[in-house]
Amino acid sequence: MDLEKIEGLVKIIEESSLNEFTYKDKDVKITMSKLDHPPVVAAGVPVAAPASAAVNTSVEAAEEEDDTLFITSPIVGTFYSAAAPDVPAFVKVGDQVKAGQTVCILEAMKLMNEIQSDYDCEIEAVLVSNEQKVEYGQPLFRVKKL
Repeated sequence: MDLEKIEGLVKIIEESSLNEFTYKDKDVKITMSKLDHPPVVAAGVPVAAPASAAVNTSVEAAEEEDDTLFITSPIVGTFYSAAAPDVPAFVKVGDQVKAGQTVCILEAMKLMNEIQSDYDCEIEAVLVSNEQKVEYGQPLFRVKKL
């Protein structure tokens, strides 16, 4: 992928309402985020690397992250990490989740929808904050399949 295409992607993402975008093609993986608190970078990947080094580490990370997936929002709504303000979150980074386990609640049109994991996994990152508005298909959690 050439620099002009990457610049075009950056411009599209900046002008869209997306908070995070990941593009993966063969050996190249590009992730862009407008979040105030972006997901935690995996150990060994430099945070402030030069552009050319970042592309190289992305290629290496893509090979290692073949089993990394996302739990995405099936609806437009408001994200809640817990059932009530005074109870702990359903899941946090590092938790192992079983298939069918509730990971969050999405409120849409005054209905509370429990979002469940489709597979056994480990939570690697929570990509949205509590009470944040989310869109259809927006990644909520980055997970590693067990």
